[in-house]
Amino acid sequence: MVDPLKARLEKIRKFSDSANRRANLYADMAKMDGPGTASSLRSLQKAPAPGKKIQKIGFLMLWIPEPTGITCAVGGPMILAGRYLEKKYNSSTISDIGLQTKETFSSLNDFKSKVF
Repeated sequence: MVDPLKARLEKIRKFSDSANRRANLYADMAKMDGPGTASSLRSLQKAPAPGKKIQKIGFLMLWIPEPTGITCAVGGPMILAGRYLEKKYNSSTISDIGLQTKETFSSLNDFKSKVF
């Protein structure tokens, strides 16, 4: 026969473990709200575009009137370098990744429906 006090004690122990796990989970969630996490999420929402910035600077240097022409000689290669960087480094954000994932899932579902 089961002792009612032991059963009650085991039930209280389970409640205590559950409360401890929940408190630890909340504490870990509070640790996530820091400057490092905020900057990481900001970079996912708004990706840097170094190629566009270099292109803009190159165009500015190309159109600045200067008697020696050094800025014109530097501006052209900066424009080309900016275009290369724009092709090399993508500036995709988290929303772009979500859209691509939706497209992939829809194509997989279409394939699955055609096969089965």
